[in-house]
Amino acid sequence: MSSRIREDFVPALLVVDFQEDFCPPNGSLAVPNGRDIAPTVNALLLLPFALKVATKDWHPRDHVSFASNHPPPDNVPFVSNTTVIHPDGSGRKYTTLLWPDHCVQNTRGAELVPGLDIFRIDAVIEKGQDPRVEMYSAFTDPFHLPPFTPESTSVSTSNLPMMLHEKGITDVFVVGLAQDFCVKESAIDAARFGYRTFVVREGTRAVVPGTGWDTAEEEMVAAGVKIVGIEGREIERVKGRGKEGN
Repeated sequence: MSSRIREDFVPALLVVDFQEDFCPPNGSLAVPNGRDIAPTVNALLLLPFALKVATKDWHPRDHVSFASNHPPPDNVPFVSNTTVIHPDGSGRKYTTLLWPDHCVQNTRGAELVPGLDIFRIDAVIEKGQDPRVEMYSAFTDPFHLPPFTPESTSVSTSNLPMMLHEKGITDVFVVGLAQDFCVKESAIDAARFGYRTFVVREGTRAVVPGTGWDTAEEEMVAAGVKIVGIEGREIERVKGRGKEGN
């Protein structure tokens, strides 16, 4: 029985962008009640996941998503958009919302929140370092669309896919900030990469509570992501790995 669990159920926990700039009271891009997820996240970190990874937005000051790097009048945070064009000259492009400066490299706002039990995390991935593209997903930027082929079309990627592969991960559980942006995109990419993927509802909050949350949840479910609760059977199965001696 235990060998079957090791082969067929090797879960990872992904804690997305639980950083000071995304949390009240002083975060430049504070998610309402964002800091409140700490007890849930830390409870999950106590469980026998095969791999526990935290991500950090780690932006240079000239990042394309910062409203401050665009001329007025179309540079209003949370309102204005900009078009990001792939630097390979192919003409591929996407539109992204402009944000206040946040999670700038080596600033206090980029630090993981003190309430996070960092000592139980196996690895920290710094994302969003290329100033030319946004990187909501912990996997890659928006240019890397499915199917995922060896000939990557992305501008910026992380080593998360290789990390999950090397550990033999089968299931990815996602928490962190924010539910309607980086959590959503990370979960959708995990599903696209072929992992059974779950977002733990109590372990995330949305930039836009209500409509933002609902829309993001619909998109995730449509992509094959399952939204689960901390008391659900999926989390019980993680707990069961410890009971089976894994």
